[in-house]
Amino acid sequence: MEPGTLVSNPVSAISLGLALIFGTAGLPHILMRFFTVSDAKAARKSVFVATGLIGYFYILTFIIGFGAITLVATNPAFQDAAIAAVKGPLVAIKGGSNMAAIHLASAVGGNLFLGFISAVAFATILAVVSGLALAGASAISHDLFATVIRKGRAQEQEEMRVSKIATVCLGVLAILLGIVFENQNVAFMVGLAFCIAASCNFPVLLLSIYWKGLTTRGALIGGLLGLASAVIMVILSPAVWEQTIGNAKGSAPFPYENPALFSMAIAFVGIWLFSLLDNSDRAKTDRAGFDAQFVRCQTGIGASGASAH
Repeated sequence: MEPGTLVSNPVSAISLGLALIFGTAGLPHILMRFFTVSDAKAARKSVFVATGLIGYFYILTFIIGFGAITLVATNPAFQDAAIAAVKGPLVAIKGGSNMAAIHLASAVGGNLFLGFISAVAFATILAVVSGLALAGASAISHDLFATVIRKGRAQEQEEMRVSKIATVCLGVLAILLGIVFENQNVAFMVGLAFCIAASCNFPVLLLSIYWKGLTTRGALIGGLLGLASAVIMVILSPAVWEQTIGNAKGSAPFPYENPALFSMAIAFVGIWLFSLLDNSDRAKTDRAGFDAQFVRCQTGIGASGASAH
């Protein structure tokens, strides 16, 4: 697989498509909408607006992609002549394939539009980083530390301290990974992030809404299986095992660039299986509360009362 390409075979293409379609529902950009609103009604409106904006972004990717092929890939001013002579114009863009959108702005609107798009890209990076930091820190400090480790007995000061430490650690980890994956195609890396979201978060969200048999234990184990399988298969894929780590070409244990097709299946099967096998008291409570939750989810009736409780 060339650094400028996204997939190299039909299975990887299908996996990438599944990741981009279903991973959206599990991204922190959507989930953080529930952490920054005052009540359930505001949460529904916030998620609606956020998903609408993301859908608009998806439409723009087609326009930007075809525009880059037409105006950038055919313009010698944006290409490295030496690379173009060997590999062709589509992978010879100056600065690498990640600069296609920036060069397209210059081709369409000159330096003025180039400066505007650069500013937008910078602001977008800050927004995404803040969203990911907020979601990660909230999950670690509240869900993991306060709920699991301290079992609901953590003080507010302790949660804030853990949240700050988690934010710093996540930032350092992101910087290190950014250095390691410096030469990877950004669009391809986005596909991997969507793959993890589609494998871990999406199956739990979908089944919690539409399947009465889901239990807490099934959601936890199935979600962990989806997360672990996605991360492991990404590491063992050619994009990471060969291009990033530097192993010999053709040595990757997992042959596909994007594992969403497989990791999503593992997550769904894991959730279904461990929910069926769960006969605990908590499982009975989960199943008994499904009908009321389903009505609130689909109509919003009683949502404000449930939030207050």
